[in-house]
Amino acid sequence: MIKPTIGRVVLFVPKQAKYEFGFCFVAGRPHAALITAVHGDRCVNLAAFDANGKSYGFTSVTLRQPEDADQGFAGGDYCEWMPFQVGQAAKTEAAEQALAAKG
Repeated sequence: MIKPTIGRVVLFVPKQAKYEFGFCFVAGRPHAALITAVHGDRCVNLAAFDANGKSYGFTSVTLRQPEDADQGFAGGDYCEWMPFQVGQAAKTEAAEQALAAKG
């Protein structure tokens, strides 16, 4: 599990397309977002950027963790870590385990 913190970048994935009030979120397509508040390991607030670069806030968004990869999120919008972040977390965990084994 990757601990969410304020300021981290995630990918926001809207369940439905949203083209109202001057913004353009494409359903199922990842959009860049910043974590603005953390409610827990799987719930955050976001400043998300639409396809045109405009930013909008979303509250209480489900944060999909790497171990949740096979689970669906039928409840609505969600965000997830970028593949690079998942890879770095795995490398860090492997290094920590190797150090602990030598210890």
